[in-house]
Amino acid sequence: MRLSPPRPHRDDVRIAAVGLLGGLALWGIGLGMNTGRLLDGAWLLVPLVAMSALELLRRARPRFALAAGTLVLGADQLTQGSLATVLMFTDVMYAAALYGTPAAARRLPVSTGLITVATTLGFLAWWRQPEAVLVGVMTGLVAFGPAATGALVRNHRDRAAEERLRAEQTALLAEMDRAQAVTAERARMARELHDMVANHLSAIAIHSTAALSIDEPATTRTALETIRENSVDGLAEMRRLIGILRDSSGDTEPVAAPSLDGLGALVEQARTNGLDVGLTLTGPTGDLPAPVGLAAYRIVQESLTNALKHASTGRVTVAVERTGERIEVRVLSPYGDRDGPRAPGSGAGLVGMRERTALLGGAFEAGPEEASPCTKVWRVLATLPLDTPTPSPEGEPA
Repeated sequence: MRLSPPRPHRDDVRIAAVGLLGGLALWGIGLGMNTGRLLDGAWLLVPLVAMSALELLRRARPRFALAAGTLVLGADQLTQGSLATVLMFTDVMYAAALYGTPAAARRLPVSTGLITVATTLGFLAWWRQPEAVLVGVMTGLVAFGPAATGALVRNHRDRAAEERLRAEQTALLAEMDRAQAVTAERARMARELHDMVANHLSAIAIHSTAALSIDEPATTRTALETIRENSVDGLAEMRRLIGILRDSSGDTEPVAAPSLDGLGALVEQARTNGLDVGLTLTGPTGDLPAPVGLAAYRIVQESLTNALKHASTGRVTVAVERTGERIEVRVLSPYGDRDGPRAPGSGAGLVGMRERTALLGGAFEAGPEEASPCTKVWRVLATLPLDTPTPSPEGEPA
């Protein structure tokens, strides 16, 4: 397969054209750099044309252009010499450091610096005149200066590229963090909405079904009273959630998150909805961290909601016990076929309870077990450690 030569960059074409035209102009007015050389007259045009041709490769093949340019510069010293040829060589040296390999960018300033020092010392030893220093200065201007400048510009360019890449990575990580934060906040809102409203809506669904299926005025009135009470409580809970979400809800007082202090009212409401519930509190529960208190309250609330929707006839027991550096929440409800109306479930409640427990680093279990050879119960057991992360303003773990 044939490989086509690299196409020169348009800027390289401009540099080569300007260098060639400038060299021709200097030759046209008879301005040369050397006198009494081996090749006089128009011979200086040969290195001039060759160096301008190498300028076309300064970006595509910088290593070859520098090696060939060094030979062309040496050949130029055999002629009257052209300032344009020398200037184009300095540009080739600069391009070799800028566009060459990283190793070349490191080595060129060192090697050209050593050549400059060696040239200066050599001519001083040969001529034994102060003018020999000028030869070293010229060598430094032609070789070391362009190489060092190219290496410096390359370092700045590489550093800028690294900073751009770091900025892009930082922006990507920030976007990932934002997406994760949005997802976590949506999950938190979903848990709060489910736990706050599901209990009331389940009671409304069950009692409305009973009112429609049992044609007794007293039963219907009792069901309607329960439906109204749960509707009002559910509306209040919804307003509380909206107050959390909106910055300008009009509320000037901070919204208090539920805690275990409200378990008595929660159990009493469950009894109003028709559940036979017993509550046992063991140990101090008034000084719990806000996230633990909120999680325990919501787990009990969701367990009672599930019992209202799915449990068979019997007593539901709620036990909250503080032992050492943890608190245990245990809810037992009758498990079996249900005779009365049943509210539909989606399984989101168990997921929410498991998520709340996991966020605090606790353990969660839920499932049927045998309380006796003839009795089965549905057990919910959550163990919540009291050593929790710093809570956020909403009462969730930070």
